[in-house]
Amino acid sequence: MNSLEQAEVLLIVVSVCTATGAWNWLIDPETQKVSFFTSLWNHPFFTISCITLIGLFFAGIHKRVVAPSIIAARCRTVLAEYNMSCDDTGKLILKPRPHVQ
Repeated sequence: MNSLEQAEVLLIVVSVCTATGAWNWLIDPETQKVSFFTSLWNHPFFTISCITLIGLFFAGIHKRVVAPSIIAARCRTVLAEYNMSCDDTGKLILKPRPHVQ
């Protein structure tokens, strides 16, 4: 598993944990009765996963996951003008020339 796949898996796992923790936090009837910080203290799973997700975004994990697809899309746009393309790994694909009569 390369570093890009690891970053994708890590981002997915932390996002699912944050969503699950948020759901449990929101459906808890005690959340409405206590202060905000007390409710966060009562739900450490949500608090830790949320802090981890924010930390990952500050560390730039979203750039590592999204940037390769943006670069590949831009390359495909330029290569299309020359009847070429590329796959997700960067290999050049030569398309047949159109027949001009």
